[in-house]
Formats: sequence, C-alpha cells, structure tokens
Amino acid sequence: MSIVQEVRYGVWDQLREHATPIRLEVFVQEQNVPAELEMDEMDAVCLHAVAFDAAGVAIGTGRLLPDGHIGRMAVRKSARGGGVGGALLQGLMAQAHARGDHAVVLNAQTRAAPFYQNHGFVQRGGEFDEAGIPHIEMTYSFK
Repeated sequence: MSIVQEVRYGVWDQLREHATPIRLEVFVQEQNVPAELEMDEMDAVCLHAVAFDAAGVAIGTGRLLPDGHIGRMAVRKSARGGGVGGALLQGLMAQAHARGDHAVVLNAQTRAAPFYQNHGFVQRGGEFDEAGIPHIEMTYSFK
C-alpha cells in the first residue's frame, strides 16, 4: 500500500520549494553529487512531480523533460519502500503519454534498474558514469 496521499504536477516555480530539499537530501547529502550538478537549467523547462504523505509532507519528487526523459527521481529515506517512487514514476509516465510522447527514457542508477524493470522499462546500452555513480539508460515505449 502506498503512503502517497497526493502527487502534484507543475512547473519549477510552483514546486521548487518542495522538490529542492528532497533532491539536496538524497543526491547531494546521501550520494555526494555536487550541488552545482544537481540543480540545473533544465528545471525551468520540465514538468515536475512532488509526492506528499497524509500529513502534507513532501516525500518524493521527479521531473519530465520536454524530450521525454524522466529524471531527478528521489524519495526521502524515511519514505522508501512505501510506493512513493512507483507513484511518481507512473504519474510522470502518464503525463508523458497524455502529451503525446511515444516513449520515455531515463538514466537509472544501476542499483535502481530492477525498480524500473518492474515498471516495464528495458535497458538500452551499457553502463556509464554520471556524477560518479554507475548508470544505465532505460526506455519504455507506450503501446
């Protein structure tokens, strides 16, 4: 059962205050990604998603780029295993499909690949390094 009460979608100016602390906590503090790499100019042109729990606390985030890439998927450690990542991923996929995208692509941290495979994504190409973390490209085509 998911602990997600609501997923909000919007532009960066609407969701920045909720998404930024989660991304800094997960990517910069936990995974040691340099802050200047984490926050980028693409935020301004993406559709963002933020998941909230029943208390109204922001617990996860992700973004959909104009070219169909899903990225910056992050869930607070305290909320992991509660269906947050799945709710965000499915929601972003639905948003992409609704706007007419034929597929979505993401760069998955290699250790997270099984999560994305469980949602129908398939690996495309070999492993590569992104911000010092091994990744693989994965894609999902809408039927």
